[in-house]
Amino acid sequence: MALAPDRSVSAQGLDLQERVVEINRVAKVVKGGRRFSFTALVVVGDERDVVGIGYGKANEVPVAIQKGVERAKKNLYRVPKHGSTITHQTTGVFGAGRVFLKPASPGTGVIAGGGVRAVLELAGIHDILSKSLGSQNPINLVKATMAGLESLRTPREVAELRGLSINAVLGLTDAAANADEFDDVEVLSGAAPSEDAAAVDESAEVPA
Repeated sequence: MALAPDRSVSAQGLDLQERVVEINRVAKVVKGGRRFSFTALVVVGDERDVVGIGYGKANEVPVAIQKGVERAKKNLYRVPKHGSTITHQTTGVFGAGRVFLKPASPGTGVIAGGGVRAVLELAGIHDILSKSLGSQNPINLVKATMAGLESLRTPREVAELRGLSINAVLGLTDAAANADEFDDVEVLSGAAPSEDAAAVDESAEVPA
């Protein structure tokens, strides 16, 4: 299976929003007692089509969040979209986490929770269905969601991969042919009554 093209982007010039998914306290046992540190899972995005995730560790919460934001800005990705949803359904896998993503019609909203919702909303996706099929670990869920978004392709990319036209990939070729046939039928059906009417008029004039 061919990999999706690289859509990584730079953070320069982008108005990025930040959202903290989870903060976890970690204790390290040493000779004098315990030393506490903190980890922060952060999602950043422009709420249009760019999103990234980062994981920071530090002895204080603000520093951990700052590190997570900096790492997320180095891993930004542009998500291919169709209107307010994704181009096709996909399943993202990372470790034991599996997240199923499916396009939805306008007005559906973001059917997701936790870190998955944060990633989808900051990516600018407003209508989508999702389901977690594996681990409930927030880190695995977020990374599996990103893996699913990174596997998306546009119709043009699929057409180039298969050597077909975009209309053939979208299944519009048959519809267009049927539309042409329908137009021909309309023309013929429109012409037939006028000829019959003329024949009736001529036959009516002969006896007179």
